[in-house]
Amino acid sequence: MAILLTGGTGYIGSHTAVELLNKNYEVIIVDNLSNSSEDVINDIQEITGKRPTLYIVDLLEKDKLRTVFNKHNIQSVIHFAGLKAVGESAQIPLNYYMNNVTTTLILCEVMEEFNVHKLVFSSSATVYGIPDKLPITEEATTTALNPYGRTKLMCEKILLDIANSNEKWKIAMLRYFNPVGAHESGLIGEKPIGIPNNLMPYVTKVAIGELESLNIYGNDYPTSDGTGIRDYIHVSDLARGHISALNHINKIDSVDIFNLGTGQGYSVLEVVNEIEKVTGKNIAYEIKDRRVGDAAKSYADPSKANTILNWEAEKGLSEICEDIWNFVEKSYVKYD
Repeated sequence: MAILLTGGTGYIGSHTAVELLNKNYEVIIVDNLSNSSEDVINDIQEITGKRPTLYIVDLLEKDKLRTVFNKHNIQSVIHFAGLKAVGESAQIPLNYYMNNVTTTLILCEVMEEFNVHKLVFSSSATVYGIPDKLPITEEATTTALNPYGRTKLMCEKILLDIANSNEKWKIAMLRYFNPVGAHESGLIGEKPIGIPNNLMPYVTKVAIGELESLNIYGNDYPTSDGTGIRDYIHVSDLARGHISALNHINKIDSVDIFNLGTGQGYSVLEVVNEIEKVTGKNIAYEIKDRRVGDAAKSYADPSKANTILNWEAEKGLSEICEDIWNFVEKSYVKYD
């Protein structure tokens, strides 16, 4: 069975490609390589012994996307491709609406043309905004507070309308919490271009001396140490969640939504302390003012995915940090 991964050379996409290949799926990747490298295909092959097929295609290029569908008997699509930095989305919102919303429309149009109606969509817990209560269930109010979150929410609404218009569609929408970690091999992980937007890669750049210190936004939240609490899920657990959703998709009537998280939160300082323990290095940090729209606490109720998808996160914070550091040591720098 051929599975198309859009954005499949990216952080989550590459880990999902590994899981799919290990389950003997045929993996077809389309990616414009705007925030990833073609080299990851070699790493995926080294891990799995199998090579996914890569097409360097932007989803805005509808004719090139059609060519991919013409060449392969694609049965299902996992849609990762898109821009994902909250702060950047406020600076260049048009880019985010074009690259996240318009590309989803084009993808669905081409899927419809080729009679492909099974889709796993990469959404985000960002759609919940500041939660009314914890843990966050799939029934929680959606109030995205930034352009990135709004693009994800718009895509969700579009997909719901598409599914309601044609009973052939079966769509699983996965709302991720905070993906972190790296493959246990140390060959693939999160390696963003430029200054990272997420905590873990930023902390590791401080650990290896590429960045001077970590900025922590707010230490006066109503939490145990004053810093914000988030639900950090290992990327390999997240990748397995996509396989579980894919296995379940035929049982979906039209659309279903699942939180993918651990159900447990860790503060920024708890993460910093764990990284220091794993690496043996001091992580310098500076306290900055709170950012507008940041919640004090955000963590999932993953019980729906646990029950219906028969999936749960397996790796905790210490394993997350160990896998990240293994990746950093192998991929970022050579030590004396």
